[in-house]
Amino acid sequence: MIPNRPAADQATAAHDRVYRTLRSRIMHGETGPGEAMTLRGIGREFGVSMTPAREAVRRLVAEGALQLSSSGRVSTPDLSQERIEELAALRALLEVELASRALPRAHIALIERLHSINSVIAERVQKRDAVGYIRSNLEFHRTLYLRAQAPAMLAMAETVWLQLGPTMRALYGRLRRTEAPQYHRLIIAALKAGDEPGLRLAVRSDVTQGLKLLTR
Repeated sequence: MIPNRPAADQATAAHDRVYRTLRSRIMHGETGPGEAMTLRGIGREFGVSMTPAREAVRRLVAEGALQLSSSGRVSTPDLSQERIEELAALRALLEVELASRALPRAHIALIERLHSINSVIAERVQKRDAVGYIRSNLEFHRTLYLRAQAPAMLAMAETVWLQLGPTMRALYGRLRRTEAPQYHRLIIAALKAGDEPGLRLAVRSDVTQGLKLLTR
């Protein structure tokens, strides 16, 4: 029997909408570590049946963005110190390589764009906007790494960001920032100078220094 195509398309669209919205929330720290959610609650919020909600959660569990306990409880990850250290090491490996590959294509338009994003980050910090800060911070990194033209590597980096999203929210509260990250200025300066060793060091420091505070 051939399935009803419009109905199947609607179900796919509903599932994709729920998945993308939840993924964005988690990546950008709109949910903290260990926050629970239910399929019924997700379905009610998005106005969908249990099936799209379940499929969206299943995909996010597979990506490490959500955890599913043996009792069926769904929650955002509450990462151990060892897991934070592992993900920080992955960020250092992937993002340093992405930045290095982006350097030969770092033209003036990119540098100006990074300057602009860094100004937005400073505004978010002034307003104590944790979610806006995390979102703009990731935009800064993504904008640079897109120039690497390494989509598989960038997708891996984004999966790490996704798993760290709730932890980054907790980290923001710990840092109590008053200005944009200093390493962003060093990244921009290294791009201007074509300084690959300086760029690699600045990126490595930027993506690991803050997370070290959570493992002390």
